[in-house]
Amino acid sequence: MAQAHTETVRIGYLEDGDVDGWPVVLCHGFPYDVRAFDEVTPRLVRRGARVIRPFARGFGPTRFTTPDVIRSGEQAALADDLRQLIGALHLVRPIVAGYDWGGLACCGVAAVWPDLISGLVSMAGYDVIDERQRHAFPPSVEHVAWYQHVFQSPRGRESLSAHRHEMCMMLWRQWSPTWRFDEAVYEATASSFDNRDFVDVVVHAYRHNFGTAEGDPRYTAVREALARRPIIPVPTVTLDGVHDPLKPGGTADHAPMFLGRHEHRAVDSGHNLPQERPAVFADAVLTVAGWLGFTTSPTS
Repeated sequence: MAQAHTETVRIGYLEDGDVDGWPVVLCHGFPYDVRAFDEVTPRLVRRGARVIRPFARGFGPTRFTTPDVIRSGEQAALADDLRQLIGALHLVRPIVAGYDWGGLACCGVAAVWPDLISGLVSMAGYDVIDERQRHAFPPSVEHVAWYQHVFQSPRGRESLSAHRHEMCMMLWRQWSPTWRFDEAVYEATASSFDNRDFVDVVVHAYRHNFGTAEGDPRYTAVREALARRPIIPVPTVTLDGVHDPLKPGGTADHAPMFLGRHEHRAVDSGHNLPQERPAVFADAVLTVAGWLGFTTSPTS
């Protein structure tokens, strides 16, 4: 385990592969952690990658630098953390790949700072939070998003604090209805939810999305840039899990938001695609690497 120091957080991360390999950053979501990529990582390392897996703010060993930093979970903060991680580790135009909150971070960087990266893999297409999140969706979607409504109240915050492991297990099962995993697999990740800032960051994320919490002023410029919904110019593979209840109908219609080479794939998976279908997620990264001319021949 290593740490990268940024202005607001000390980001805990795992690193695998040759330091001279082509760089890729794999970004997890809520309520998951870097173990979602345990079976993706060796597939990429065997093909010449240097793989970085950061813990998101509020998860695992990642810590805020000072007590007065707002425990923001907004997309602008997640994207800026990834931007600063790339700089802190001196990564030269890595591929970034993520899902859920990790997709928000990766798409945020690809949209606002595309020159920092060479390619993108995004589960859920063009994953940029906008004003649409502050208005009603069809009842079937609102039903799936019950947890977001729960977090709007003090009672919901108390529930997440007291029952975080039970609640997150429920989300795993609901979001991946065809994935059969045992409790040991879940418990290997669940320890990351014991981070002292987990509840603050999660609650702020969904309150900010709903417009019931202000964003951190330090990210105002990033927030405003994302609100303009800039086109993503880098080569991109987008993925949908066809059993993912959070994205009914998928995101194939997001194609106009990608200016560079783009391919969309629908996968027999739920929401936790890297852990459910690691070979498919790794192949998406390798596809982008191939487009970029990276050497991806298997190593011994």
